[in-house]
Amino acid sequence: MSYVVDFADVSTEGLESSPVAAALAGLRANEARYFRNKYSHVFTVEPASEATEAVDWVHRILKEERDLVIESRPLEATAFEVEGIKMAYVFYESGLSINVMYALEAAGKRAVGFKLSDGMEVPEELATQFKFARQKSKLAGTIRGSYFVIKGTY
Repeated sequence: MSYVVDFADVSTEGLESSPVAAALAGLRANEARYFRNKYSHVFTVEPASEATEAVDWVHRILKEERDLVIESRPLEATAFEVEGIKMAYVFYESGLSINVMYALEAAGKRAVGFKLSDGMEVPEELATQFKFARQKSKLAGTIRGSYFVIKGTY
């Protein structure tokens, strides 16, 4: 069952099993606010078990580009297209959020972004490969983020 993410009244619905559920909900709401303000897109997520195509696409890119396998269990995911960009998000039980921004035009930008919820440790599988910058968010507290550019075609 899909869920429209409300950034005015932040809810932990679907994320309750995360030890940092409130921070992860704030991170998810932060993304919802961004897409609503920038693209007038309503950010909707569904349980990862129902969004297997999006989860599999993100995991395939991670594996093929950087030989990464995320150890945490995916809780929710979404995939959509805005202004010629295919987007996918996966929210993990650990508090990790991974997004793929994939321009449909061959010359466009393509990248994978990682965001860590306030209060979580850097996952072991990411700690040696990435440095994380900090940003403040009214909805999510301190977000630590990193990214890499996608080189392949997906």
